[in-house]
Order: sequence, then C-alpha cells, then structure tokens
Amino acid sequence: MLVCGKNVAREILQSNTVIKNIYLIENFKNEELLKLINKRKLNITYKTMSEMDKMSNNHQGIILNVEDYKYYTFNDIKNDPSSNFIVILDHIEDPRNFGAIIRTCECAGVDYIVIPNKRGVEVNETVMKTSSGALANVKIVEVSNLYNTIIRLKELNYWIIGTDADGKDYTSVDYKGKVVLVIGSEGSGLKQIIRKSCDIVASLPLKGKVNSLNASTAAGIMIYEILKTR
Repeated sequence: MLVCGKNVAREILQSNTVIKNIYLIENFKNEELLKLINKRKLNITYKTMSEMDKMSNNHQGIILNVEDYKYYTFNDIKNDPSSNFIVILDHIEDPRNFGAIIRTCECAGVDYIVIPNKRGVEVNETVMKTSSGALANVKIVEVSNLYNTIIRLKELNYWIIGTDADGKDYTSVDYKGKVVLVIGSEGSGLKQIIRKSCDIVASLPLKGKVNSLNASTAAGIMIYEILKTR
C-alpha cells in the first residue's frame, strides 16, 4: 500500500509499521523525516518530480510503500481486560470519513474500532492519508456480522449506544462503564436490526435546515461527550 505526505510519513516512521520501500524526491530536505528514516535504517530510492507524480499526485516529496493493514479480531477484544471503549461503524462508505473517525478515535484513546468486512470502506491509501497516520496507532477489528458482534459484546458487559435521529438527547445519556458507540452510514444511518440491538439510541440536536451531520462530525461529538463523562 502506497501512502504519501509528510504528516503521514512522520507517524508511520515513528510506529512499528513495516515499510517495504521509501521513495523521496531528489533534493528532499526535511531533516526531521530524514533522521527518522536513518534511525530505522531504511533504504531510499530517489526519484525525479515527474516520476513521483506518476506514483501519486499529492506526494509532498515522499512516498512510503507499507505493508497492508493487518486487522485485529474479536478475540483480541475478548482477551483484552483493559478495553472499555469501542466504536462500531455500521457500513461507513466514504474513506475520508473513515480516516477522520480513526484520527478522532486515536486522539480520544478509543480501544478498538469495529467494521464489517463487506459493503463498507476498508483501510486503503485514502484512509491512511486522511487519518494523518493515526491508523498506525489504532486497533481496527473486521467482522463478518455486526449484529452478532454486538450480541457478543453485550455478553462481555458492554453497554451499546447507537446514534440516530429520534433518540434520547445525547447529553442525558449515562456513558460510564464499558461502552460501545455505534455510528451509522452516511446515507441511511443505522440499519434497523442494528438500531434494535442497541441498549439506547442517542441523538444530536439539529437546529438548522440540514437534517443530518456528517458521520465523522457526529462521531467526533459523541466520542468526546463519552470521554468527558467518564
């Protein structure tokens, strides 16, 4: 997987992500990144501007070829006694939304993000770029069935909080304990079976003429509301 840009490169170089190759534009002069590259003893391939442009149209002079993301499993959650805050994404489709949510989750200390393995966005170059490298520090679990996963999380004593219209005011919900926050897709929100499986559904107030918030914006508000009350 090719990832580009100085901010993403910085985060990846400081993580344990496996880097297969690194490409720099001729006369690359970012001393901070060069020191990180040298620290990891990585081989550099220098390329001309035109060669870099053929690889990516927004490279900022640096491109990393990294190992594809390795998803975690439900057993990782099950066997993690310290986990108490999980975010489930119910078929998010826009990789930029996904990347933004990953970044917020990393900043807020969310333990795991759970996504379905079908009909939703997966980790790719755009997700890595949008997350500004936060993906390297986030545990993402891919599952075959979100409903079954929620039932299993209930058995582990997680409180399942959905986000959708016509729910309870989000400021009046009790977020203490082991919490799972479920964010619906950009177009249709929570699927009906997922909504019914939630212990409670929280709603954000909408005072304007637009009838919904961007998924990553809604996720950010809810995540920090949970963080504030814990």
